[in-house]
Amino acid sequence: MSATKVVIIFGAGKRVGASVAANFASIGYKVALVSRSGTGAINEQGYLSLKADFTDPGTVAPAFDAVQAEFNTPPNVVVYNAGALSFPTDKTSVLSVPADKIASDLNINTVSAYVAAQEAVKRWETLPTAAKKTFIYTGNASNEILVPNPLWLTLGMGKSASAFWVGLSDKLYEAKGYRWVIFLLQRDLALMQPSRFFYADERREDGTVKGNIDGPYHGEFFAHLATQEEKLPWQATFVKDKGYVYFDPKSVSVNKIMELAKPMLDAWLKN
Repeated sequence: MSATKVVIIFGAGKRVGASVAANFASIGYKVALVSRSGTGAINEQGYLSLKADFTDPGTVAPAFDAVQAEFNTPPNVVVYNAGALSFPTDKTSVLSVPADKIASDLNINTVSAYVAAQEAVKRWETLPTAAKKTFIYTGNASNEILVPNPLWLTLGMGKSASAFWVGLSDKLYEAKGYRWVIFLLQRDLALMQPSRFFYADERREDGTVKGNIDGPYHGEFFAHLATQEEKLPWQATFVKDKGYVYFDPKSVSVNKIMELAKPMLDAWLKN
């Protein structure tokens, strides 16, 4: 009998979270959704609905305990899809975001995500070596491209910080022999599977930020990340219907990104 496959999704929104859940369920995964409105019970879709407040990193570990109790196994795939941003209170100063908002948004964008990865690694030790183990963080281009938009301050801070520890984790687990050891063991491919960490970032075909991201394709691409045998990099930039696409940050037009963000910025300035 094959081992039970479980995905836990932090940030269960109607667009990305719901699409990721549906895609994993379609390939045989048990699904747990974690959000502020979680019920602690199985929902109509057959998913385990769990409650957590990502401004409080201490609420993350209990979600893993609940998954273990319900499915008798920890999740082998962890998706962190929660995000937050707070706007400056003074429209002439980007540094007018209150410190408590900075701290709260960092907890959501970075600290709770870090705790989720920490808990994942701890619990992966109990899984069979042949089980694929994957952590996916929903990112954006802010870790590579500096866009002079004051509305993105707290979101950019959090995403950039998380990109660093996600990339570092992927690299150091590779150094420990976990990442691509499967390719060194051609005589017994099922002996060990790599633990992978991905910072997944949807882009337009020209490399600029997507803005109105595509929920269904996030679900499709995230499921691919968790099951693929390719050597995709931790910074998994992707384009709808094309999959992974590498973009040189120097070739991406900051002016084009500002044009895309202009309606939102103008509306904020007028209020």
